[in-house]
Amino acid sequence: MKKTNLILLVSLMLIIVALPLVAQKNQITCSGSTTVLPVAQAAAEAYMDKNPSINISVRGGGSGVGVAALQNGTVDIANSSRPMKSKEISACKSKGINPVAYAVANDAIAIVVHKSNNVKNLTVKQIRDIYTGRIKNWNQVGGANLPIVIVSRDVASGTFEVFNEKALKGDKVDGGAQMLASNNAIVTTVSSTLGAIGYAGLGYINDGVNVVTVDNVMPSEITAKNASYPLSRKLYMYTNGNAKGEVGRFISFIQSAEGQALVKKQGFITLN
Repeated sequence: MKKTNLILLVSLMLIIVALPLVAQKNQITCSGSTTVLPVAQAAAEAYMDKNPSINISVRGGGSGVGVAALQNGTVDIANSSRPMKSKEISACKSKGINPVAYAVANDAIAIVVHKSNNVKNLTVKQIRDIYTGRIKNWNQVGGANLPIVIVSRDVASGTFEVFNEKALKGDKVDGGAQMLASNNAIVTTVSSTLGAIGYAGLGYINDGVNVVTVDNVMPSEITAKNASYPLSRKLYMYTNGNAKGEVGRFISFIQSAEGQALVKKQGFITLN
């Protein structure tokens, strides 16, 4: 009798110990880029509908936040609108984390201006000169006699990092710029501010702003995929090592035809 009770007690303890492991296998956590956020949310909802036992948590915060969380081992997936930096990869590896990138969409960083602005095109150099404060009035680039209001993403943003690399070439944003935390905030601010200029992922653009061409190229599905648009990029999900198990199946779902249809529905550009 005592032996039977002991066996039952040991079995119960093993079940209790195993419960967190089971829960962990059925739980996927993502955080990071606000650009990738709508793609991740839409994919998570669709995946959970197909797999009711799986729970996927998706948070924003910026690409830098997601990368830091992966580095600290607190998320399964880091959403990033830019490639990881070499120093971030080194920091991850120093903690035993091996980041692996999975492209989930194409995107283009659109340059947006107030609806009343008659400027239709800007060169990359003009954009750099505007954001660094060398050009301060729209009449210097063929527009009206109106001061330029600079609106930018904050430095934790992957969108800012790509914009900094491709447009600013590492130059510093003018100190008077408004630094905002999301793509939505950029578009909303530009739409309501006379003389404003901003930039955001293509999926966030609406009729409240004008999109200008860059070096006479309009951001679009074709120009993003062939990289002829100067501010084109890919959107990523990073995992610790090759994605396996439920995490791997979730990322494969996003890269599948069904998942890419969701990418397109969110206003972004498919991989193929």
